[in-house]
Amino acid sequence: MSTKFDVIVIGGGPGGYVAAIRAAQMGLKTACIEKWLDKENKPRLGGTCLNVGCIPSKALLDSSHKYHDAKEAYDVHGISVGKVTMDVGTMVDRKDKIVDQLTSGITGLFKANGVTSFEGMGKLLANKKVEFTAHDGTVTTLEAENIILATGSVPVNIPPAPRTGDIIVDNEGALDFREVPKRLGVIGAGVIGLELGSVWARLGSEVVVLEAQDQFLSLCDQDIAKEAGKIFKKQHLDIRVGARVTGSEVKKKGKKEEVEVTFLNAQGEEQKQTFDKLIVAVGRKPFTDGCLAADSGVKLDERGFVFVDEQCRTSVPGVFAIGDIVRGPMLAHKASEEGVMVADIIAGHKAQMNYDCIPSVIYTHPELAWVGKTEQELKAEGIKYKAGKFPFAASGRAMAANDTDGFVKILADEATDRILGCHIIGGHAADLIAQAVIAMEFGSTAEDIALTVFAHPTVSEAVHEAALAVDGHAIHIANRKKR
Repeated sequence: MSTKFDVIVIGGGPGGYVAAIRAAQMGLKTACIEKWLDKENKPRLGGTCLNVGCIPSKALLDSSHKYHDAKEAYDVHGISVGKVTMDVGTMVDRKDKIVDQLTSGITGLFKANGVTSFEGMGKLLANKKVEFTAHDGTVTTLEAENIILATGSVPVNIPPAPRTGDIIVDNEGALDFREVPKRLGVIGAGVIGLELGSVWARLGSEVVVLEAQDQFLSLCDQDIAKEAGKIFKKQHLDIRVGARVTGSEVKKKGKKEEVEVTFLNAQGEEQKQTFDKLIVAVGRKPFTDGCLAADSGVKLDERGFVFVDEQCRTSVPGVFAIGDIVRGPMLAHKASEEGVMVADIIAGHKAQMNYDCIPSVIYTHPELAWVGKTEQELKAEGIKYKAGKFPFAASGRAMAANDTDGFVKILADEATDRILGCHIIGGHAADLIAQAVIAMEFGSTAEDIALTVFAHPTVSEAVHEAALAVDGHAIHIANRKKR
């Protein structure tokens, strides 16, 4: 096997495998190194996203939502299904099959595009050489004109709640519960904590979410966050902000184990609560351990992120870094697009990402999705803006679907009408946000969306109406102004 390439990608997650395929499509001799092993110690491409992140969590979210609808929501449609039960093992097995299918698909794409796959650990050395250590311990030195670092991230561990068997787990462990825990604790009310908490709450767990920050979903537009808080409370998610976990202890109770969590509440009072399972979801950190030799020349900041410019170049010419190990949000789609950008640059093309137009999504139900500036950021920056909102409760299509929670909110520049941000909470928000992303990518105004013809009846009409509402001209809510 050749040891010289045009491009070597270290990491086969959504950033790395996309970069490798794109580079190969550009006619570059490309290799990709990935160390992931599944539960049976078989090599897997796809990284965290496909194996224990985005894809498996969405499989469980969809299964649990269908169960919840069958149990709680079908009667309004006149559908009677009798007693509804959930086979958790079947649900988890289905999730695993989806993961198998998608990761195998990447292997097929590598073969189709001529990407050489190396199964093991990659380490960047000086002079753009890469030390590859196979799973059997064999060490080979590879060389390339260009290196792309795409090693991803790992869950943050906290001393008060170290992972312990299958009682205190991270997101990976929470995807493999084989029965519904009666009492479930979640540390962290971010994307992962809310999504996994939602899965098990729908299936019957008593879920308590402990969030250290005093503000719920502080990164979201606070209109969205407040609405989400109300809805999640109705869904029996007990979210406690200002709750700082100080300790945990796994105890035996008969033949089973449980975990007692000690935390300080928002008033600074010490409290204890016992759970059958505890999920630690306090964030992720870049994974660079063992990936960079001391003389590689690549510089890291104090938090372990790789320093890069706007086109993901590191401090070493010909070495790039993308995805979770560099600045910006830790999102699979952000990593993938950085991979495409870097591969195009290496191939000699001009390429640039628009970091102002990266959407974020929380896949609870209703979904939360947003892009651009929040109202709080615009106020802090002194930018004069106008806002338009439209509730799904006024959408005929949402009514027909019995899915009327939430709204669309569009923020536009007061002087130019240019769209500055869009924030959605509601059914299909993850898909609807793409309309705003496309509009912002083309520098659209709220009027541009207002003048666009949307199909009727669709939930996307809420985006249209929110754009009309920016100037007080929404048709289906009482906020009209005279021209």
